[in-house]
This record gives sequence, C-alpha cells and structure tokens, in this order.
Amino acid sequence: MSSPIGPATAAVRRALDAIASADRPEVWISLRAPEELLAEAAALDAGPELPLRGSILAVKDNIDVAGLPTTLGLPLSRRPEPAATDAPAVARLRAAGAIVIGKTNLDQFATGLVGTRSPYGAVRNALWPSRISGGSSSGSAVAVALGMADLSLGTDTAGSGRVPAALNRIVGIKPTLGLVPVLGMRDACRPFDTITVFARDLAAGAAAAGIMAGPDPADGLSRVTPADARLAAPERPALGIPREEDLGSLDAAARESWDAAIARWGSVAELHPMDISPLLATAKLLYEGAIVAGRSAAAGEFMTDEHGLDPTVAGIVRRAAAVTGAEYVRDRAALESARAAALVALDGLAASVRLDGLVIPTAPGHPTLDDVAADPLGVNAWMGTFTNFVNLLDLAAVAVPFDDGADRGFGTTIVTRAFEDGVALDLAARFLGEEAPSGLGDDGVDLAVFGAHLRGQPLNRQLEELGARFIRTIATAESYSLFALDTVPPKPGLVHRPEGGASIAGELWRLSPGALGEFLAALPAPMTLGRVGLSDGSEVVGFGCTPAALDGARDITAHGSWPAYLASR
Repeated sequence: MSSPIGPATAAVRRALDAIASADRPEVWISLRAPEELLAEAAALDAGPELPLRGSILAVKDNIDVAGLPTTLGLPLSRRPEPAATDAPAVARLRAAGAIVIGKTNLDQFATGLVGTRSPYGAVRNALWPSRISGGSSSGSAVAVALGMADLSLGTDTAGSGRVPAALNRIVGIKPTLGLVPVLGMRDACRPFDTITVFARDLAAGAAAAGIMAGPDPADGLSRVTPADARLAAPERPALGIPREEDLGSLDAAARESWDAAIARWGSVAELHPMDISPLLATAKLLYEGAIVAGRSAAAGEFMTDEHGLDPTVAGIVRRAAAVTGAEYVRDRAALESARAAALVALDGLAASVRLDGLVIPTAPGHPTLDDVAADPLGVNAWMGTFTNFVNLLDLAAVAVPFDDGADRGFGTTIVTRAFEDGVALDLAARFLGEEAPSGLGDDGVDLAVFGAHLRGQPLNRQLEELGARFIRTIATAESYSLFALDTVPPKPGLVHRPEGGASIAGELWRLSPGALGEFLAALPAPMTLGRVGLSDGSEVVGFGCTPAALDGARDITAHGSWPAYLASR
C-alpha cells in the first residue's frame, strides 16, 4: 500500500499540472526543475507542520530568489547570474513552508501598469486573453489567477500590486511602505516601492503578508507599526468615496461596475462623497514631475546597451535622467504638503466625520492588448489614475475583486492611513462577506470582556474607537463567578473562585499595545484588568473588579453571561 501524498508534494504536482495545461509561457521568466521542487516538497512533508506548507509561491523577477537570475525584465543574456541569497521577504515565506516555483514576467524595470513591456512577451489576462493583465506585476497576478501558484509576490510603486489584481479578479495587498523589507528587491522609484502579495482569497494573502512583515536591521527603509495603531474598523465604518466629478476617467463598463460595487460597499459602511481631486493631482508627480528621477537612479545603468530594452520604458528612464536636484527637492516638498492635506481630509471630512478609509476604483477600465499597442503611454497613464498617489502619500491599500458578470476585470481598493493595514483588511473582508483575516496589521494584545464592553452593550464603542478587532466568543475556565455591580452604566464583576465557580461567556478582542495602555489609563473604579483563565487552558488579559465592589452585589453566576442576566430581568 502506497504512502499518502503530503500537502507540499500534492501542491507541487497541482501547480506543475496547471502550468502545463495553461500553456502560458509568457507568464514565466524562469521555472525550477520539477525534480528539485518535488525533493523540496518531500522534505517539507517529512518535517514539522508549518503555516504555509502546501502553498506554492511565484516571485516577480525583480525580487531575488537564491539560485535564479533576477532579470528585471531584461533578456537573460544581459543579466545571467543567479542571486546568491533570497530576499528577506522570500526567505520568511520559505521558512514558513512556501515553495518557490519560479520567477514571473513583468513590465521591464517594473515600469508600467499594462503588462506588455517585456522581451518575454505581453502577459495576457488570465480570463480574457485579448485584454491586458495589468502590470508591472503581470506574471505574478496571472500565475495566481490561473492556479499555477497559490500566492505570488509583486511590487508596487504606482499600482503594480493592485491593478493586476483587479483585472484578473484576485486579491492584491499593498502594505504600508517599510513594513515588508525591500532588501533583495530592485528599486523602481525609491523610496516609494513595496513588496506586495497576490492571492485568490483574502485570508491567504493576509497570512503571507503578515509573515513577510517585520523590520530588517540591514534595511534602511524598514519601519515598525506604532504601538497605538488601529487594528480594525468600527461596526459601522465611515468611508470616503469620489465625487461624481472625480469619476470622469471611468469608461462606460467600469462605471456600471463601480455603481454596483458602491451599492455593496454601502451595505457595510456609511459612504461620504469627498473631493479627491488633490489626490489625483498628486498622482501626476510620479511621472509628470521630478519624482520620476527615481526611475533613472534605479535603471539608468542599463541604458548603455540598447539590446533587449523596451522602447517605451527606455524613454521614461532617459527622460528621468534630465531631472535636476532642485526640481526633485521642489516636488518632494510639494509631496509632503499633499500628504499632510490627505491626512487632514481623512481625519475630518467637512470637520465632522473621521473617515476610516477611502474606497476608489482600482482601475478606470480594462483595455485590450490592441489598445495598448495603439497608445502605449496614454493607456498606461490612464490605468494609474486611481493608484499613483497611494504610495506617494504613504497610505496602505487592499485591492478586492468585484464580479458583476461583466466580460472584463474590475475591482475596488480600500485605502487607509499608514500602518492601518489591519483596518484595510478588515474592511476588505466585510466587502467580500468574509471574517476579518489575521496576519498583516494584527499584532496586539488580546483582551477578554464580559459585560458593558461586549458587542451591543453601551461601552463597546470604546473598543471600536481604539481600533480593537473582535476575535471570537470565549468562555472562562469553570472557576469564576459573576456579580452585578452597582455602577453606571451597569457592569458585571468577574471574580476568580477556585471552588464552586462556573464558566462565564464573553468575547475576545485584540488591541494594539498603545491602545490597551490608553484603555487601562481611562479604566474607572472599581474595574481592574488582570489575567483570566479560559476554557481552552490559555490565559489572557481580562476584566475583574476590586473586592470592595462585591459588597451587596448580586451573584449572577447561574446565568452564565452578562447578556443572559440582562435578558432575564
């Protein structure tokens, strides 16, 4: 009797079958040998359980993978040497059990949003081959959409981790700049680049992003999430959406899809039209202003030899070389002012509503390959209408697909403040009708609540205002008693009672460390925070009360929970 096939080996076999059946050679620049992949999978299957064991990873070919060349979209003859080590982001995913299957095609030097600017061929859309895949992370998106990989890494400067997601109906997660190390990733326009994740579902993408995130001491662009970062949106979030006059770039089909998508967003959030014209104007700084000098710094060394250069990309890089230092400083100053103005708009729409995020179309339409051939610069600029400003203004974003039955790709993007990646993921999950995923932006401290801070209770808003994330319902170990205290508003007191106690139902919430500190500082007497044992044997921070508060308090343990007691009154 043969041994069962392990998850990693099964995943490799599925991926190899999908690659063979898809017949999309333009997706890949290099692929690892099947025997090498199967040997690595067998070793993983024989080892300990890992969070990503059974996940196949494709990597955009401007990110280093040990043993494979990093071409940047140049012909292999111009950059044949293999990378000596994995980029930290890749190394972290491999350590978690992911298997790298190969390197994917891209718009050369990661310069483009169309997926056609490569000597390895234009990457056709996964669902509609006559249409573009979107770029520059074209191969990475299509590999995931066609099931050739479970996860893929892209990069994003102007939208390359979001536009291909929308056009191929998958998820694209663009972290806050600096959260994922960019060592081993070749710059496109420093410091506005980040490594992104594509996945077919939000939970898988968030898990991978969370594994990649974290500072690297050798990365000068690394940043750490502030201790008081919000982890989730309130129950009924407030989201900005573009005004009618800001949507003029949408073609007719995209406009129909946008209207349908906004109807769904309206079911999970309060929508507030806002003037995004300053954001759209800021976007032009990336290519029409001096910020484009970063393209020359990143790729200028390759301009000495015309062999294998995409003419459109080469033209952009050469024009970028003409920018003066004074022009660059001027536009960076303009960018800093625009960033401050964007945060003011999010913090107080019309001085009355603090927005939890901004929802925008990911792309204004879905052009064909022929459209791009007829107007390569114009179509590319159009595709970046709603994406170019995000990294320039230091914002986080998650692109979610929207399938309204149209014969072309469309999606919306939720944009949040820097380091509010968890909020963006939370909102994306609500739009998709899924549970909020764990992963990126989910670092925090768990807090057990049993009374007035439960969902539907009067003090739950305090948790929401601190950006706390609901995790799950819980129950204590069978060694606690619950008392009704004489407080305003009414609250219960949880008391540890080793003998004669019971299990009390409650909820588990997660707050950032700074938010928990703020919560504790405002905690009124007689409430306390301490360790609470749960029914699964774990311990978490949870509510208790001072012994003096129990004088004259009614023992309500028999009800099993605070809501049950309230319902009995």
